[in-house]
Amino acid sequence: MDILIKAAQLILSLSILVLIHEAGHFTAAKIFKTRVEKFYLFFNPWFSLFKFKKGETEYGIGWLPLGGFVKISGMIDESMDKEQMKKEPQPYEFRSKPAWQRLIIMIGGVFMNVVLAIMIYVVMLAAWGETYLPNSSLKYGIVVDSLGQELGLQNGDKIISLDGKEVDDFNKITADLILDQTKTIRVERNNEILDINVDAKTVDAIINSQSPGIISYRIPFVVGGFTKDSPAKEAGLKKHDQIIGINEDTVLYFDEFKEKIQEYKNQDVNIVVLRDEKDTLDYPISIGDDGLIGVSGIMDLSYYFDLKTHEYTFFQAIPAGFKKTFSTFTSYLKQLRLIPKAYKSIGGFGTIGNLFPAKWDWAVFWNLTAFLSIILAIMNLLPIPALDGGHVLFLLIEMITGRKPKEKFLEVTQIIGMVILFSLLIYANGNDIIKLFNK
Repeated sequence: MDILIKAAQLILSLSILVLIHEAGHFTAAKIFKTRVEKFYLFFNPWFSLFKFKKGETEYGIGWLPLGGFVKISGMIDESMDKEQMKKEPQPYEFRSKPAWQRLIIMIGGVFMNVVLAIMIYVVMLAAWGETYLPNSSLKYGIVVDSLGQELGLQNGDKIISLDGKEVDDFNKITADLILDQTKTIRVERNNEILDINVDAKTVDAIINSQSPGIISYRIPFVVGGFTKDSPAKEAGLKKHDQIIGINEDTVLYFDEFKEKIQEYKNQDVNIVVLRDEKDTLDYPISIGDDGLIGVSGIMDLSYYFDLKTHEYTFFQAIPAGFKKTFSTFTSYLKQLRLIPKAYKSIGGFGTIGNLFPAKWDWAVFWNLTAFLSIILAIMNLLPIPALDGGHVLFLLIEMITGRKPKEKFLEVTQIIGMVILFSLLIYANGNDIIKLFNK
């Protein structure tokens, strides 16, 4: 069921993004009286799931959910309609229009994706505001995995600044560390202030890591629920009990408990809990070979930390929406330069689908849709033939030199571009399959 919910969110999000993108090309073409022969959501090799014709345009839904397209008369695109290009140019065709009009038609899709992201962010900020975890609220410090330890960080550290810049939003620390090529991390450790020099090789390893917990927040182990046939529940533990010890060992935090309990597999232990913040109680529990006691912790961050929310009126949300779009746009551009180092972590539809939660959450859905809309805009601007950016590159050359590329040249580059794109698609989704089998 979780997979189906994630898949449904992915398909709906991509459908919205594709329709908006292609509507940008369609609208710009119509403004300049350029004929649009087809407008499709998803690709339709051999057959369509649904189609109808209105005016000069056929509208439809294809069966291959890898994108969408508008087929514009007199344009060399993924349809590779060479027969049409052999005929005499007509006034309503793309190739007959001035270069500046063709340029606007080609950037129409990217423009609409950026506009969509702005609109989503504006509405979200006005409706829900922006809630985040302030770094200053992490009273228990951080938890790091092996890569975090290689950086020189330790469990319980409190990060103060990156290269002298104070950290406000805790959830941006890892991204800022990587994208801004941080050289020094200042932390508070055991009431002392330390500066940790960042090793570039470790950062490269983080870039290619699939672990989401390189740097995470530290929390106590407070009982939030029990599994079926939970030995802890049978022993007498209750919700909101805080586990603080195993036998004579003090374990004040979830990460400490998770590590320590593995030493007591197939043994009887006393679990020490703090109840109602005043009573210390012991409960004997038999630990199985899985090292589990059948307890889940409270994962609501507001239980442990003081979250901060920026509230916006609708008119305040407009500039904030533009700012958030620009910030996300520039952040993703920085990520693109890491591709040569992060090629192992490049993912396809599986990776994108896993961004969505297993339970439908409209706030998360629209936030991810805005983010993916920005990604789609940036990716389409890459100067690769078969992408909008490839067409834009040739149009800019034409406008500068005054010479239009030959149609045969455009046909060949279109084929090369499609081969490149399909190769990247196969590689990215192949990585997803490899990750699946390596779990």
